[in-house]
Amino acid sequence: MLLARSRGARDNKAMQRKCEKTLIEVTLKVNGKSQQLKVEDRALLADTLRDTLDLTGTHIGCDTSQCGCCTVLLDNAAVKSCTMLTAQADGCSVTTIEGLASNGELHPVQKAFSECHALQCGFCTPGMIMATVDLLKNQKSPDARAIQHGLEGNLCRCTGYINIERAVQRAAELCAATNDSDS
Repeated sequence: MLLARSRGARDNKAMQRKCEKTLIEVTLKVNGKSQQLKVEDRALLADTLRDTLDLTGTHIGCDTSQCGCCTVLLDNAAVKSCTMLTAQADGCSVTTIEGLASNGELHPVQKAFSECHALQCGFCTPGMIMATVDLLKNQKSPDARAIQHGLEGNLCRCTGYINIERAVQRAAELCAATNDSDS
């Protein structure tokens, strides 16, 4: 009986060690601001953005990277933050939907989505906008097929995509006009 109890106690302690949280330090530049954080080694980037930094514009819809609601820009490239560990982003620059506006002015993609009524419930909108920013960085004037391909990893259950496609085309126009005025 004594042997059984001691073995059970050893097994219980081993299980506790397996369940202990391991914290790591990471440095991120989030929306232009340097952040030094202690997070669990298994923390997902989406959870860190939402729960630690209170940037709740990054939505979590599926936890499997299928819907695109969690899309952010990591070093200016679109990534699905719900399947990326925060540790993988250590030393990187992260831009969320909250970081697109500048000096109180909406980003041209945000303006276009608003102008073209490219949202209904709004749940997918942050991810769609971030994916659009990435698309327009690579293709200045995408046609319908390029837009569909560029947004294929983002799902919307409300709009039927017609207004989203229009918004991307309008965003391309606004971005071109902004670049022309910067010259």
